[in-house]
Amino acid sequence: MPFLDRRDAGRRLVERLRAFRGDDVVVLGVPGGGVEVAYEVAIALRVPLDVVVVRKLGVPFQAPLIFGAIGENGVRVIDDEPLVRAFVSEQVGQRVLLAEREELGRKVLGYRKEREPIGLAGKTAVIVDDGVTTGATAQAACASARQCGAVRIVFAVPVGPCRPIRHLASSADNVVCLETPELFHSIGQWYRVFDKVLDDKVVDLVDRANNRWLQASGVGTGPPGEPRSGRHRVG
Repeated sequence: MPFLDRRDAGRRLVERLRAFRGDDVVVLGVPGGGVEVAYEVAIALRVPLDVVVVRKLGVPFQAPLIFGAIGENGVRVIDDEPLVRAFVSEQVGQRVLLAEREELGRKVLGYRKEREPIGLAGKTAVIVDDGVTTGATAQAACASARQCGAVRIVFAVPVGPCRPIRHLASSADNVVCLETPELFHSIGQWYRVFDKVLDDKVVDLVDRANNRWLQASGVGTGPPGEPRSGRHRVG
């Protein structure tokens, strides 16, 4: 069992990411569990933290099967083959897509509230998740950051199977993965503690990370690590 929990994974991931530190770097966590890992990375690198919201597209009535993922700004990563194998029509696939698009919009509003997303134009985006399975959401996250103007994409994850990790080289400029086991069944099997990360915790972690970054930059007020009562705009 290589990781105690997501915080442990994030601290270990930092050791491979210290070269990606500077004023032009933003860490993006994939909600929910990815933000817990990303929090540790952002704190250690002393850079701002934001979310990159993505949604898996599941084959109806066959939950383990994924036929793609979507992200903000209309990003879509679609693989029709799982739908064909499952004898699911294109019309049904479109209904799934529309439903997930609506859910993605709700999630974005819930995570950001009144806070504007951090500007990525001309910056390096370090995208962090707690693990990779098919790689679809990772590709969507990379495409979303690229569409927002990031000039360099670093995808960093504690664990994932070899094939999807290798495939991510076509989406990211750098891919960092600590563990690529030959036998991989689920992300959770590689954590001793793998609790669900609720939306409120995602918002709290982003606030805490950015308040610490603002204070380190001489902008923020209040004790380090404590969320401010209001929302702020970074970038």
